[in-house]
Amino acid sequence: MDIKAVILAAGKGTRMKSDTPKVLHKIFEKPLLGYVLDNVKNITNEAFVIVGHHAEEVTEFVNKNYESAKTVLQSPQLGTGHAVSMVCPSLENFEGQVIILCGDTPLITEKTLKDFIDYHNSCSSDLTVMSTIFENPTNYGRIIRETDNSLKCIVEEKDATPEQKAVKEVNAGIYCLNWSKIKCAFSQLTSNNAQGEYYLTDIISWGKKNNLNVNAYILGNSDEIYGINSRQNLATATKIMNDRKLADLMDNGVTIVDPSSTWISEDTEIGADTIIYPATYIEGKNKIGQKCKIGPCAHLRGNVEIADNCKIGNFVEVKKAKIDRNTNAGHLSYIGDAQLGAHVNIGAGTITANYDPISKTKSKTILKDNVKVGSNTVLVAPVEIGEGANIGAGSVITKNIGEWALALTRAPLRIIEKWVKH
Repeated sequence: MDIKAVILAAGKGTRMKSDTPKVLHKIFEKPLLGYVLDNVKNITNEAFVIVGHHAEEVTEFVNKNYESAKTVLQSPQLGTGHAVSMVCPSLENFEGQVIILCGDTPLITEKTLKDFIDYHNSCSSDLTVMSTIFENPTNYGRIIRETDNSLKCIVEEKDATPEQKAVKEVNAGIYCLNWSKIKCAFSQLTSNNAQGEYYLTDIISWGKKNNLNVNAYILGNSDEIYGINSRQNLATATKIMNDRKLADLMDNGVTIVDPSSTWISEDTEIGADTIIYPATYIEGKNKIGQKCKIGPCAHLRGNVEIADNCKIGNFVEVKKAKIDRNTNAGHLSYIGDAQLGAHVNIGAGTITANYDPISKTKSKTILKDNVKVGSNTVLVAPVEIGEGANIGAGSVITKNIGEWALALTRAPLRIIEKWVKH
């Protein structure tokens, strides 16, 4: 069955105290909305992102990074039910299922969404809402069940009675709908509530009134629907995501010497028997091979591929680089927009000068197999160093160097006796 996604991303996020729209705040340099879109792209064939606040910025991000997603403007913003109604014209003849998610829940996983849809189908449900249990359910809509434990409705906290506020089962904000049966609900919602808004949650009671099969799926790991509404929430979500990633890596044969000081993005792959030393920060999408040593105090900034048995040492920064097997960059170096061959050694303090501030362009540095670079060398891109070439310490390289050559730009040493005393 065809499945489409609707992602709610129109909110301002007032508590973020930011000019950046909430869904574009980042974890490991990837916007919150990106995590949600990535987790639905293998499940759905099309996603609709509802935009409002700073719609142009959110639209630019979606259009640049996701071919199967499009944005739909909600203006004015009259609630979550009104937001979903914005896609009704685009889905007028759609007969499949629609999953609805929030754009500020980066911890949801593809597996959970698949399990959720499987549950919906196994129950022959027309409408299924995801719920979870919170010991402190403040600010969440409460799941209200019938006496037979079936789902009755969802009540927002602003409209809840004291008895309803005591309920710990809450709305996780994710829905699965058989669209052809539910779509007419969005033209029948009312705004008779404390906020004067059209609540998405009201489709539950609408479904009950229309004798549809309405169910709730309880999510075991409530961390996955943790929403971002403040900078503190953002920090907490980052920690949860990182802990989850480190545990997965260690379960698959990666040594993390100090998990409390190590940060590794969800989009990084690392091979078995690699060791990650303390105070290492790895963001973006990367692939690291087996039996490597990374850190301590290393920084990988994304689009990095490192083959087996390499070393990226202390205070080494790597960005948009491909590094072949048995290559070492041990100390205090920057490797950016570069391609390094096998058995290359990078001396301490080596810099790939890849950015031209006048043209605002970045150029590539290429080092072939077996190149040896002396300490405090600057490689001014674009430049290519041939196989087996050696670069003397303290050199500034501005031209291509041929195979097995020695390159030096060192000035002659001058010693002026007794200069200090004179």
